[in-house]
Amino acid sequence: QVRLVESGGGLVQAGGSLRLSCAASGSILSIDVMGWYRQAPGDQRELVATITGGGQTDYADSVKDRFTISRDNAKNTVYLQMNSLKPEDTDVYYCYRRVVRLGVAYVYWGQGTQVTVSS
Repeated sequence: QVRLVESGGGLVQAGGSLRLSCAASGSILSIDVMGWYRQAPGDQRELVATITGGGQTDYADSVKDRFTISRDNAKNTVYLQMNSLKPEDTDVYYCYRRVVRLGVAYVYWGQGTQVTVSS
């Protein structure tokens, strides 16, 4: 079992910055993929950014050059630095971790943290 605890959401004005953190505990390995998704009410959850255990990153086009994902394997924590925030970035942000054990993939989610960007 894996537990993910997010922090760092809040209210910010357009153009501002926030940093989200997600600490993992439980049956985890540094090779696990971690990332962030976001979801507005009534919408599908969409990918924001992912990072592999080796540090390879991938971003949604809408956040490239504004958001940066990173991880500290010693702390079992993934971060999302969000700069130049826009009102359309307002969503609930969910941390996720994809683990593969004995050939079976499992995905775990955090509880979500609200990010609100005012215009």
